[in-house]
Amino acid sequence: MADNVQTTLSHYPLHLDKRPTPKRIGLILLATDHTTERDFARLLSPDEVGVYCTRIAFENPTSRENLKKTGPRLTEATAKILPGEELDAIVYSCTSASVVLGNDVVEGHIKAAKPGATCITPSSAAIKAFNALNAKRISIMTPYTAEVTDELVSYFIANGLDIISSTCLGMQDDRDMARLSHASIIETAIAAMDPTADALFISCTALRGAECVGRIEDKIGKPVITSNQAMIWSTLQHLRLKPKIEGAGSIFELLGS
Repeated sequence: MADNVQTTLSHYPLHLDKRPTPKRIGLILLATDHTTERDFARLLSPDEVGVYCTRIAFENPTSRENLKKTGPRLTEATAKILPGEELDAIVYSCTSASVVLGNDVVEGHIKAAKPGATCITPSSAAIKAFNALNAKRISIMTPYTAEVTDELVSYFIANGLDIISSTCLGMQDDRDMARLSHASIIETAIAAMDPTADALFISCTALRGAECVGRIEDKIGKPVITSNQAMIWSTLQHLRLKPKIEGAGSIFELLGS
């Protein structure tokens, strides 16, 4: 049949849109990440934001030494996201690595490949979220070891927050952190919240904490910020988008403020 069909070249004029989607971001993930892509897909509309992902090598355990190794890998990873194309932002999805490396270092690695893109990390996004909420006194819950958690505490204090309490779960493998049940996240988060704190931070992009925020806020009566939720909120703020997002935390009520 195909032998009898001759393909003809269309001569209709073709018009190209500037971009397939109005906004686009790059998302850099650890190779072991089970959670971040799902959260971005769940909370961002693909009609408004194109999310283009890549991954970098990561070796467990989640130690300071292994977290620091991720830094030099960021430039090559960034360069592989839509080469030669501009992005509105690059999101590096690792809270503890952004703290251990320092956000300035992370931004330097990323801008070496995409100098025009804004850099967003979970730790920088969390600070912006607490400032937007006017929350100064913070309780922290992490799945990490005490050593890595202490780095996060120091980071928050250096950025002007008062850390009222800090609780860690002592886990070292981010693949296990991703498997922590919703019930465990909710119960440990509620227990970690000091009643005198203004808000609770649940750290780690591996945790499925963004899926639990609404239920935790209902229990503690205070705002809850998680790593992935903060990144998504900060991304929407940067892109000046104001979608209606329900059940993912009171921070989304402040979009555009």
